[in-house]
Amino acid sequence: MVDLVDDAAAAEAERQKKAIEDWLPVTASRKAKWWYSAFHNITAMVGAGVLTLPYAMSKMGWGPGAVILLLSWIITLFTLWQMVEMHEMVPGVRFDRYHELGQHAFGEKLGLYIIVPQQLLVEVGTCIAYMVTGGKSMKKVQETLCPTCTRIRTSYWIVIFSSINFVLCQCPSFNSISAVSLAAAVMSIAYSTIAWVASLQKGVQPGVDYSYNAHSTIDGVFYFFVAMGEVAFSYAGHNVVLEIQATIPSTPENPSKKAMWKGVVVAYIGVAFCYLPVAFVGYYVFGNTVDDNILITLERPPWLIAAANIFVVIHVVGGYQVFSMPVFDMIETFLVKQIKLPPCFILRFCARTIFVAMTMIIGICIPFFGSLLGFLGGFAFAPTSYFIPCIIWLKLYKPKRFGLSWIINWTCIVLGTLLMILAPIGSLRQIIIQFKDYKFFS
Repeated sequence: MVDLVDDAAAAEAERQKKAIEDWLPVTASRKAKWWYSAFHNITAMVGAGVLTLPYAMSKMGWGPGAVILLLSWIITLFTLWQMVEMHEMVPGVRFDRYHELGQHAFGEKLGLYIIVPQQLLVEVGTCIAYMVTGGKSMKKVQETLCPTCTRIRTSYWIVIFSSINFVLCQCPSFNSISAVSLAAAVMSIAYSTIAWVASLQKGVQPGVDYSYNAHSTIDGVFYFFVAMGEVAFSYAGHNVVLEIQATIPSTPENPSKKAMWKGVVVAYIGVAFCYLPVAFVGYYVFGNTVDDNILITLERPPWLIAAANIFVVIHVVGGYQVFSMPVFDMIETFLVKQIKLPPCFILRFCARTIFVAMTMIIGICIPFFGSLLGFLGGFAFAPTSYFIPCIIWLKLYKPKRFGLSWIINWTCIVLGTLLMILAPIGSLRQIIIQFKDYKFFS
């Protein structure tokens, strides 16, 4: 009799656990196709970062800039492949979230302490940066199409932009934002293409200068550090890749990694198509006078620049949704599993609305677009995208010491660690310098 009661209790606990997993945004649906992976990853990767790449090139110069840009593309593709492979490395188990893989590698508590703060910093930081980007792009559209109209403050534009996200954030799961993410992916390719084609059409500017635009050697060094962080910011897909893969169905005969990897390859081809022409053409045309957002540098033709900024707005709306979904998953998991609140619409509505409001308010206070990208890119993106997957791979697979896999992983770890240390130093210095001239809520 006792055994029957225990079995019934265990079955009920399992049923409740499954009901919660079916309600949480990451695991609610596992019906995604491989092309969902492609456009989700393009949306996650090609965002605010691509527009600042010419500016990053101007701080690094042709040689170092090209090497760092190409090396970042190669390293992050390698580490993304590792994460896709590790999603189902244990038979019958799926690591649906980055921190679950971290817990498998480092232990239940340590895995959470290592991964969750880094992942939250990346995802929340990106959402804040997208608030700033969306507001500035909306402002640029108004100023381009109606230069005589009354100027509206950037903070008001950020509020207008956030109102869209207040509505879309109520989409319950990753798969439910597929249409938004697809539109965002298309827009990202469109505005990236406009950025480099319009630059090429404008032609190399008279007196273009490719020398380091710094008052001293010390300034040049710190600018270089900032630029490395901005490049790192451009590779953020690792923070949502396992959550994206969790939406793909999987069987022993056809594991999810096959479909996921196909989508990742397509996405990375798209990333190269966006990043390299924008970075190289933008720097080639404008040299060291390029702004930290190349669309601000471009002024003609007005209708094309306005269109590009509209595309940016659509993209960062989708990007906001992709990066906020894992955050919603963490918040809702905590509220339902730890606080024991019942999973329902009211809980979801309140939690998500508060999150969007918080990112909006912080976004209004932050003006330092380029410096912000550099700081976040170095401090948070470098670990999660460049070397934490390598550390987990070494710990779990234990490749032969001084073998090819061992050497490649340790090279990525060393380079990623240097990036994590140096980029925030330069960015923090630049933020401090600019801070004295800034008025809050301007």
